Amino acid sequence: MLATEPELSIRLFSHIDFTHGAVAAVSGGSDSTALLLLLKHYLDQTSPSAKLLAVTVDHGLRQASASEAQAVAKLCAERGIAHRIMVWTGGKPSTGLPAAARVARYRLLAEAARAEGIGLILTGHTSDDQAETVLMRSARNEGRESAEMAGRGLAGMAQATLHDWSEWIVRPLLGTRRSALRDFLRDQHVGWADDPTNIDEAFERPRVRAALDGEGAEHMQDVLRLAGQAAVERRELGAAAADLVRRFARQPATGLMRLDPALLTAHDDRAAIYALRILLATAGGVAFLPDQARSEALFDRLRAGFLCATLSRTVVDFRRAGIFLRREARGLPPAAAAVDHMVWDGRRRITLRDRSDALLIAPLGAAAVKRLAIDDGQTPASLMRAALAGEPTSRQAFENTGLPPREPGPPPFAVRPVVSPFSRFLPSFDLAPARAVAELIGASPLPASPFSGHSAG
Repeated sequence: MLATEPELSIRLFSHIDFTHGAVAAVSGGSDSTALLLLLKHYLDQTSPSAKLLAVTVDHGLRQASASEAQAVAKLCAERGIAHRIMVWTGGKPSTGLPAAARVARYRLLAEAARAEGIGLILTGHTSDDQAETVLMRSARNEGRESAEMAGRGLAGMAQATLHDWSEWIVRPLLGTRRSALRDFLRDQHVGWADDPTNIDEAFERPRVRAALDGEGAEHMQDVLRLAGQAAVERRELGAAAADLVRRFARQPATGLMRLDPALLTAHDDRAAIYALRILLATAGGVAFLPDQARSEALFDRLRAGFLCATLSRTVVDFRRAGIFLRREARGLPPAAAAVDHMVWDGRRRITLRDRSDALLIAPLGAAAVKRLAIDDGQTPASLMRAALAGEPTSRQAFENTGLPPREPGPPPFAVRPVVSPFSRFLPSFDLAPARAVAELIGASPLPASPFSGHSAG
């Protein structure tokens, strides 16, 4: 059974910083409805001036979804809670629908939060959801590297996740059972909507949920203990990798990383390979870390001596001057219209300075980069040029023959690197390596932690 409402609210929310308000994601189901009512009670008692916005995302996938969103709006009106409905418009994929819906849901929640100047989103994920997530990931990864799974996938959902390097998604109910939340709602005489897709075993999660329900509470506790242990291991691995990045990685030129060969003998191969995977994905602008086995094979080849290889769109060039990583020339984006805040090639966030005219962005290219004076006295100029050739510029800039011979001209936009594998979703497990790589490449610093009295780490 849950504690009394005041005690429960304090336990769930007292560690969260509500200085700038919160968005509560409310579908109308039992978990999110309980989250909203408990959060409303907590803020009324502790921070009555804090902004609270309930947001319902209507995915438009079921005929009843619109009426369910209106039911949430009615509940919010009765409780004096601001509410907004966000609709997922446009075409829906024929495959991978749950994953696409998840991405759309967080994008729409973030849009609503930004419109209100709020950087905190709360969701109603419970310990039931956590156990289901761990079992799903375990089933998908049967037969893969046990060390990889123990360190990452089996950790389940993080207590907090940074979305788009901007908004924090916090899951305060991860330690609470769904059945207890429903007891709370019954006690409050509040109903909820049951989404029929939650029991449709055509989808993976309902199948896992049904199997888990048949196992009993002890099995769920075993799964959650496994997740807790894996989360600790993932944080420890990330901290070790972050230390190696700070000790052995440098950026001698934009788009070019140099690794000290001493990384190969740093006496922590697992952390070194993990650091290498994050750096490869970042240099290549890839959203997912390269395959564990292929990364281990590359690490072994680097230990064997000089080489030039490609993995995750990244050229790995090991020579006497060090191990250099840069974006390969193949597959760079063609010239295309710039959009404010777009992420170009998975590596660079573009912020427009002049929006008066249409602007085309394309890679600088090998011909244009020859006009640049490049010589730092330590890094091979050919590598610096190869890296800079893959950087974004305006087509107008490098086609303007009247420019000085060594200057491509200042672009009408600002460019900021992004930590590619963590730029969309950064779980709090991975804050240490994400921060270390962000510092290395000059990405935007992480926003303040959503938890009171703590830094973002």
